[in-house]
Amino acid sequence: MWAVSTVTMLVLAGILPDFQLQSPDGDSATTIAVTAALGAGAFGVLSAVVWPLLVRLLLLVPALVLGLLVFFLNGSLLLLALRLNPSGRPEAAPETAVIVAAVMSAVASATGAALAVRDDDAYRSRLHRLALRRGRSLPPCSTTPGTAVVQLDGVGHDVLRDAVDQGLMPTVARWLGTGPDRAASPDRAASPGRATAPPTHRLTPWRTDWSSQTGASQLGILHGTNHDVPAFRWYEKDTGEVMVCNRPTSAVELQRRAVARTGHGGLLADDGASRGNLFSGGAGESALVLSVSARRGPGTRSRAGYFAYFSDPANAVRTALSFIAETGREIGQSLRARLRKQRPRVSRGGLYPLIRAFATVVERDVVVAAVVGDLLAGRSVVYADLVAYDEVAHHSGPHSRDAAKVLRRLDRALALIEKVAEHAPRPYRIVVLSDHGQSPGETFRARYGLTLGDLVRAGCGLPVPRRARRTRSGAEARAAVRAA
Repeated sequence: MWAVSTVTMLVLAGILPDFQLQSPDGDSATTIAVTAALGAGAFGVLSAVVWPLLVRLLLLVPALVLGLLVFFLNGSLLLLALRLNPSGRPEAAPETAVIVAAVMSAVASATGAALAVRDDDAYRSRLHRLALRRGRSLPPCSTTPGTAVVQLDGVGHDVLRDAVDQGLMPTVARWLGTGPDRAASPDRAASPGRATAPPTHRLTPWRTDWSSQTGASQLGILHGTNHDVPAFRWYEKDTGEVMVCNRPTSAVELQRRAVARTGHGGLLADDGASRGNLFSGGAGESALVLSVSARRGPGTRSRAGYFAYFSDPANAVRTALSFIAETGREIGQSLRARLRKQRPRVSRGGLYPLIRAFATVVERDVVVAAVVGDLLAGRSVVYADLVAYDEVAHHSGPHSRDAAKVLRRLDRALALIEKVAEHAPRPYRIVVLSDHGQSPGETFRARYGLTLGDLVRAGCGLPVPRRARRTRSGAEARAAVRAA
């Protein structure tokens, strides 16, 4: 990796005019190569030693700003590495240093991944280092299987079945016995009569109750009851408050009521970990859990899970680049849907491209990395929620091409978890489930030309916007109140 980083630095010095590795008078090729090797080595050391300290400070920064700071701080480390070079020759403009640092981190990450894939022992060693970096040692091997539960948020049974049939989710297809055997040779897998692996999983549909949404379903799964959770958002007359399932204070209250009703901490109370969920399930280890984010005190910060992932600068750069790419992808897909006049269609402007990129990239990467650490730590049960599909399907449609691409990436995340489970200190059963499905449909406003609130106001004789008055429903409501 040091050699590849050195070559990368030499190539960038030859391409970028504001990045120099030699003195103005010129140096020999050997001197330039040594300078590049020293610079790459210093950058690698600083990335390993200084970066984790910077990430702890980044926990104070809002998540959506994190991507931009990654580039600037990584560039600052490169400038520091060049200053520490004993030759004193290398120079780089600040904006160029950001580019050089990002490219070198991405190349280093790709090199490390390639080496790990080629050598099984190297892969296992790297995973052990990841677990040890989190401050724990691997426990003795246990013959009792653990359980890793991965929730694909909002994926309906028919959607998953169609994705498997279309080849979008080869990992799930192999688990169901309809995909190629991973152990088969490349030639055999490519043949028409390729071998299929025996099924290790079965696909079973289930139906939600009246409230078909994450808050009700996940509260019932993790805490055993969803009593008095009628919808995603509702008004409680006895307290005069509006409860919203994805609001931290509401999540804390709903979890408290469930624990009081069942008399039990939750599904994950026995050596469990909760990752990316609305509720903790009684887990001692939590990352990106909404009901924990409202608390204050050591170990209860909602962004504590970021540190384990972003302590590796290569991870930070890769996620930041993917974040930017996903933002651009959403803008392009939204524009294409508008030009094609697709219906139903909802608003996808404002901050939504950033919100989608956070859900489909940052949240996914952090949660998967946390699950990797949990498996290597040998935890008895892990429950993780991947919200990427749900976020995209709500805006693009559950059967859209945009959502299908997200399912393909989620399948790769499942494949990574499966690969890590093979190196865990105990056997694991992997369970994939969904909390609810989705149906395509227009919003009330798109269908009738006014909001439900405007319709109620018109029916009560209260003032409404002129546009709402001109709609058929608004005119009928106003005529009804006049007649009354």
